[in-house]
Amino acid sequence: MRIPFKRSFAVAVTTAAVLFGLSGLSKAAEDHSTTLTVAAEQYHLRLHHLHTGESIDVVYRVGDTYVPAALDKLNHFLRDHRTQDVSSYDPKEFDVLHALMAKLGKPDGVIDIVCGYRTPWSNAFLRQGRASSGVAEHSQHMLAKAIDIRVPGVATTTLRDAALSLHAGGVGYYPVNEFVHVDVGPVRQWSYGLASHRSVAHDSVRPARSSARGATAGE
Repeated sequence: MRIPFKRSFAVAVTTAAVLFGLSGLSKAAEDHSTTLTVAAEQYHLRLHHLHTGESIDVVYRVGDTYVPAALDKLNHFLRDHRTQDVSSYDPKEFDVLHALMAKLGKPDGVIDIVCGYRTPWSNAFLRQGRASSGVAEHSQHMLAKAIDIRVPGVATTTLRDAALSLHAGGVGYYPVNEFVHVDVGPVRQWSYGLASHRSVAHDSVRPARSSARGATAGE
């Protein structure tokens, strides 16, 4: 049985239109996905470790998604420089650093790391034989939730005030050794060293200890 030419032509045209339409929808969806990927904010950190001399420049988060490989690099970079032990940092700590640099108007600036992760052994080592060591017995550093930092070209008081404005966790001010402790533990603040009318003493924090390289470790 032969199908009339007009009918077969109409079927062919209809089929082509459907296929074209599906192809167009697929392309549109692909383009939309690409646009979303391109538009997603990239969270970038540039860090320099004062003890190891190492530096890192990494995008650790894209949009709402943390990049596992980048987190692994940051965890290794922030390892206990005494024991070489590596921990898994709370990614929110990296968000605090990113937000802090944005607050300072230095989104591409470098952060100097005074102290990152600290093992219980290192924490005890810094505290031993000292009535006042500047190191808390239950330090947030041991939980991989704290980092002591400096930002070249930024006054320690300015860095402290910017960190306090985030209300993201603990902020310790160490004017003598010129660094600021930032963590993602409970929101609180303290200072050690020269008195500051902007600072509130914290009973778990004691005087800071200077390292051989002039860097110290806080709470």
